[in-house]
Amino acid sequence: MNRIMTTLVLALFGTAATADYTMVVPQRVGGGTSQWTTIVAGELEKHLGEKIIIDHHPGARDIPGFNKWHNEMQDDDKTIMVSHGGNGVSFLIEKVEYNYNDYRPIGAMNLDIIIAKRKETFVQTDKIIFSAGSGQTPEGLAIFMMQCGPLMDPDCFKDEVSWVKGMRGGERRLAFKRGELNATRENPASYKKHVEPDPNSELWFTHGISGPNGTRLDDPEYPGYRFEDVYEARWGVPPSGPTYDAYVLVRAFRDGLQKALWVSKDNPNADKIIAAMNSMLADPASVKAIQKKAGKYPWVVGEEAEAHVANILGLVQEKPLKDLVEISDSMLGLASVYKPELIK
Repeated sequence: MNRIMTTLVLALFGTAATADYTMVVPQRVGGGTSQWTTIVAGELEKHLGEKIIIDHHPGARDIPGFNKWHNEMQDDDKTIMVSHGGNGVSFLIEKVEYNYNDYRPIGAMNLDIIIAKRKETFVQTDKIIFSAGSGQTPEGLAIFMMQCGPLMDPDCFKDEVSWVKGMRGGERRLAFKRGELNATRENPASYKKHVEPDPNSELWFTHGISGPNGTRLDDPEYPGYRFEDVYEARWGVPPSGPTYDAYVLVRAFRDGLQKALWVSKDNPNADKIIAAMNSMLADPASVKAIQKKAGKYPWVVGEEAEAHVANILGLVQEKPLKDLVEISDSMLGLASVYKPELIK
């Protein structure tokens, strides 16, 4: 009904042919997803042949913007939702109104998160001081495992990790630069801009990029620093156990859906946008511009994007999901709920 009413209004007032496309970003201007969207929208509109407006809807844990698109905006044929990693984490363990199963994924960049530390920090002996934030559950679990080893005693997290809440992105970056935090994380575009130029920082580990059936491949920009490899180099054994299984699950949702584009399932412009994306990715100038800011990461578009998302949604199993909820709630202090309806 909403789509019918929208079509009637556009027909009556004659704006359907002239309306710009809109990309909805569920966070404030300057955030990691905002920066990525600015880069991609600037290149995509060259191949779409129409202007793309970026519409920011910030809110607590970046949930309200996605909820708003779900409830009020998805029936607009020229509105595209840009989801990010925090939305993937929240979908797993929080009460949200959006549902990935209800939409058509038209494209995604298969990205990573880069974790850096201060050069003077010795992970074997120093307590890690890290700023918590939206979508950072995988970092919490990874740092816990990295610091506490195979025994993974929950009390060790309190001793080895200071999980600082309440910092925004700009505050986190400044605190890391000053040494008030001794570890931080960024998506590739933000890492290249804010962390890599800092002479006092060094790469600690990455999560890698999504591979088939929940596997994780080496980061093409930062090979040799995949979490599993760095962990095994320190502890002598590969990571395993309930915490690791929960980490694998939440990492897949956070990173695999970190920068994904969505429209309603019956959006008549979907194929046109997909064609423009394929044209953009076949254009060396556009690819160079995107890679300069966001890194040399692979894309999935159209049917590949749908298969990519289906693979991620199919990873949910009862025990890892229950363990993730318990760990997030008790250790990270993130009010979490178990959602059995997510299990395929």
